[in-house]
Amino acid sequence: MLRASVQRFLADNARPGWHDLSESLGLAGIALPESVGGFGGGAVDIAIVMAELGPALAGADWLSHVAATALLARAAPEHPALGDLAAGHRRIAILCAASTASMPAVEGELVRGGATLVAGAAEADLLLLANDDALLLVAADGDKVEQRHRIMHDGSVSADLSFTLKPGDADLLADGNEARALADYANDLILAGRCAEAAGLMQRMIADSVDYLGQRRQFGVEIGRFQSLRHRAADMQLAMMKAVALTEVAIAAVDQGGPDRAQAVSAACIEVGDAVRIVGESAVQIHGAMGLTEELSLGGSFKRALAIAAAFGPRAGHLARFAEAAA
Repeated sequence: MLRASVQRFLADNARPGWHDLSESLGLAGIALPESVGGFGGGAVDIAIVMAELGPALAGADWLSHVAATALLARAAPEHPALGDLAAGHRRIAILCAASTASMPAVEGELVRGGATLVAGAAEADLLLLANDDALLLVAADGDKVEQRHRIMHDGSVSADLSFTLKPGDADLLADGNEARALADYANDLILAGRCAEAAGLMQRMIADSVDYLGQRRQFGVEIGRFQSLRHRAADMQLAMMKAVALTEVAIAAVDQGGPDRAQAVSAACIEVGDAVRIVGESAVQIHGAMGLTEELSLGGSFKRALAIAAAFGPRAGHLARFAEAAA
């Protein structure tokens, strides 16, 4: 029902904004408990929505918000901001290893340095910093956090942040082992959500390519009759199916919090990173030069898929994490 609702809305709103997602669909509180006006959902619900928002290029900011709300609800279930966050009246972004290119240094309640390419931070009212030492909530006020917005290659907007915090400007919600566990959960939730987003993008790119194979004619016949292109489409489908299978395993592991979570998430990131290149490059080749033009949605889908693959981080890091978890 959740998937069908999002699909129906996107059929009439191809590029939804925050107002559409929060007020029209009520998705701002999907990861918050019903007691504060939320949906009471988990990683599975987030992944379902991300797979649908992927082709609409609307998932980047939303994922940062819902991951932050999920973490805030775990660390401070009675926090007064949860109601406004659930209703979408306020927005929050998370700063963790999976959501930024670099993290600031955290010493107790003080934050030194800055963070680069923070997803979802450009329009956020609150910032939730999560690392191995502390979980901090900071208001994104101009006198506390200086922002520089960046329009990314895929059209999403990230922010570089510089912190000028004084004692008392940040709320310490957790530290020590509790903060480390929460940060690990947030990282895996974001990675699994991005895998689901990439799966939705790959499904759209394959569907567009199959349609084009039946429309484009060469030598008097549809190019879909050429065996080499049929084999290419089959390779795209196989790559996507493998990536989707591991993504489903990773999402279930995050939702259930089992001991295999790290292994499952890293495996999905590796497979999805390979699949988006196979599917995206093949889709562009099938369409020819027009595959990267703004006239077709394919170009935007491929750019976003490549951005997701880059955001997973170094492949070697996931391989090492997988090996360590499997040992």
